[in-house]
Amino acid sequence: MSPRHALIIEDEILIALEVEALLLEQGFESFDIAESPQDALDCALKRQPDLITADYRIIGGTGVEAVTAIMARLGPIPVVYVTGNADQLGARTRTVVDKPISPHRLAEACALATGAAA
Repeated sequence: MSPRHALIIEDEILIALEVEALLLEQGFESFDIAESPQDALDCALKRQPDLITADYRIIGGTGVEAVTAIMARLGPIPVVYVTGNADQLGARTRTVVDKPISPHRLAEACALATGAAA
């Protein structure tokens, strides 16, 4: 199995690093951190992620806009939203993790997202 790569779309660096540490425990080996929709798209085009985590509110837009732009170019990729604005996401709640982050809930949502995509 090739090393798994995650794209973390988050504009608060401490939260991004927390997500990175939790994903490391789940077997991800490399990461890109992006703080805006354009950053996120650039990172994904350079190295396609196996998983995307995205905050709802980020610099210059939303994580939803970033994910939509990435999937328009690369096709479906498992996504977990990590946000304090879960109410803004509507029906995607099975793979939404509220802040502050519960490591167990993040692991569960990642398993759901990647299992659904497998």
